[in-house]
Amino acid sequence: MSALLDSMAQAFCGSDARREVLDAALRDGLPAARNEAWKYTSLRQLERRAFAAAPLQGPALDAALLDDIPAPRLVFVNGRLDAALSDVQALPAGVQLQPLSAALASGEDAARFLGRRYERSEEIFARLNAALADEGVVLRVDEGVQVEAPLQLVFASVAGDTDLAWHHRHLIELRAGASLGVVEHRFSVGDSAHLDNTVLHAHVARDAVLKHARVQAGSARQTSFLRTDAVLARDAQYHRVDLELGAALSRHELNVRLEGDNAQLTANGVLLGNGRRHVETRLGIDHIARNTACELLWRGVAANRSRVVFHGGIQIREGADGTDANLSNKNLLLSADAEIDTQPTLVIDADEVKAAHGATVGQLDANALFYLRSRGLPQAQAQALLSAAFCHEPLKILPEALREQLARRLDKALAEAGVA
Repeated sequence: MSALLDSMAQAFCGSDARREVLDAALRDGLPAARNEAWKYTSLRQLERRAFAAAPLQGPALDAALLDDIPAPRLVFVNGRLDAALSDVQALPAGVQLQPLSAALASGEDAARFLGRRYERSEEIFARLNAALADEGVVLRVDEGVQVEAPLQLVFASVAGDTDLAWHHRHLIELRAGASLGVVEHRFSVGDSAHLDNTVLHAHVARDAVLKHARVQAGSARQTSFLRTDAVLARDAQYHRVDLELGAALSRHELNVRLEGDNAQLTANGVLLGNGRRHVETRLGIDHIARNTACELLWRGVAANRSRVVFHGGIQIREGADGTDANLSNKNLLLSADAEIDTQPTLVIDADEVKAAHGATVGQLDANALFYLRSRGLPQAQAQALLSAAFCHEPLKILPEALREQLARRLDKALAEAGVA
């Protein structure tokens, strides 16, 4: 057994049923490069590392780091809830919010949060999560409730003497006609080398609207595995933007099932590779009902010796007539030593659909660079302006205030990476 899996096994303290889940995952082990889902992402270095379970009490976090993150907010530090820094008083009636640990302690059925099982070997981190998750966010919005201010979820990773691993399981449920905004902030304090393994389930009921933004800005030694599984009912809408700006190794799987007629998904994102970072996003969009729609706009940038991987999978099932699906993945390759792998896939088993997908890998437009240079801009400044404009496009679907906030964070990351 690898050092990684051995350390996970030593951290286990759950039920017999969850032990069976863990044992099955350990028997299958980590996927190798011959596994298609991990073709571009090697786990050889990670498998030699060991992580301790996160202590029940996280370290102190400087409150000043949260000055630009307003309430309502829920704060986790090294995987553990920090009640002193959290503030959810502004949430309206009809919103139930609690940490997973509190939900389980209150006697709620654990199977409701942890019952889903993952059988495929490539789902190794979701399987580990099913066995080891003991914290997270449980959020429910009652029928017809409109939540004006977005909920801020903060996940801070603080460096310490020991490399830690935590496994979060989140549940977001919007009942019929409800609407909610969620903003995730994931960042590191110090040269953190922890492992964050998170699974989020989102259930969006009829006529409900979920708006979701996530900024992942872990340290240059952080490891991040995130999986999002969302189900959309009739006339439901799910709009999200992901900014992958940090971590040594980050991988996000976004799986969305459009199960109700007229369900709509908009999912945009930016993948920023710099240094020796490896960043991967995998989309699995499943159109099941009639007249559903997805709009997917993703931008990738690879500099230095980084590697950016994007897989955009869309399936339109038999009977999903009227589907309108569009995927665009454009990438900038800014270094001869960097690598970008993009793989758009489209499977259509229905009639009367509109679908388009495309991917490009290239460099900055030479004509645009020449135009800016002719106006007196230095080469570096011209490149920075074009790179920033390229990366800002996926943010256009956000409300103005949030768009400006995330644009500032994106510009900072681009500048730190030497891209802008």
